[in-house]
Amino acid sequence: MGLEISVLALILFGGWFWVDSMRSREVALEAGRRACAAEGVQFLDWTVAVVKIRIGRSGDGRLRIRRIYEFEFSDTGNNRLRGSITLLGTQLIALYLAPREGSVPSVSQLH
Repeated sequence: MGLEISVLALILFGGWFWVDSMRSREVALEAGRRACAAEGVQFLDWTVAVVKIRIGRSGDGRLRIRRIYEFEFSDTGNNRLRGSITLLGTQLIALYLAPREGSVPSVSQLH
């Protein structure tokens, strides 16, 4: 009986983690799209890729999953530059766009 409960708990946790990851991915996609539009650059491939996952604390001290996503954008249409988005849960806490020729890096810390 203990094994069945453990397996069920593991399945439930896996389901919750998957749904939470999809929700966070959607937030990251929208943040990347908006940042690129605001900077007048092209958001490439309409995708973000998670590169790091860990546990972090929110401002109120609650544990949240901290995810860092990377994406690519182009300022000329002939190059690929990198950007990153950091989420704590589904809250955007940082967004970075690599510097383009003749510009300074764009980093937004949203704490």
